[in-house]
Amino acid sequence: MFDPIWKLALGLFTGILFGVLLQKGRVAKYQVILGQFLLKDWTVVKIMGMAVVVGAAGIYALLPTQTVSLHLKPLAWGGIIFGGLFFGFGMAIFGYCPGTGVAACGEGRKDAFAGVIGMLMGAGIYVVAYPPLNAFIKQFGSEGKVTLPQITGTTPWLWVITLIVLAAVFVILTRHNRHEMRTNR
Repeated sequence: MFDPIWKLALGLFTGILFGVLLQKGRVAKYQVILGQFLLKDWTVVKIMGMAVVVGAAGIYALLPTQTVSLHLKPLAWGGIIFGGLFFGFGMAIFGYCPGTGVAACGEGRKDAFAGVIGMLMGAGIYVVAYPPLNAFIKQFGSEGKVTLPQITGTTPWLWVITLIVLAAVFVILTRHNRHEMRTNR
């Protein structure tokens, strides 16, 4: 049922490391998140995007060694639509995404603490309401447990390399735009 203790410890270590990087990247700061909402500061997107890129490369590099394993969830359209809406509403109200909210809570921010309590309460409500919600969500269809490489018949590395290239282009473009904004002041 559970992974071996060394895998759980590795997950704990990488989670702590991710939290430290979020804090060092200043994405738990109100000004940075507000700048992201106003499309003026791309720090949050850069850090989260880099986390996706590093995570994807790391998972697919470690997969053959059986150090990690994939636990796919079904591609349920209702879950994506309603989950995205609730995530968006929650982020607009809370002002943090779940990761940055927990990082801000770790920094001692009282607004973040209230939000994390709200997230935990929401998770509890979701658990209680899961049976009828699951039946409702299933009405929108499911593609099963699939990945983009499976759907397209390509290697996962094509997708990982594409993510790396897109991330590099994004960082270069936003760095260039930030430099232009500074010189035009």
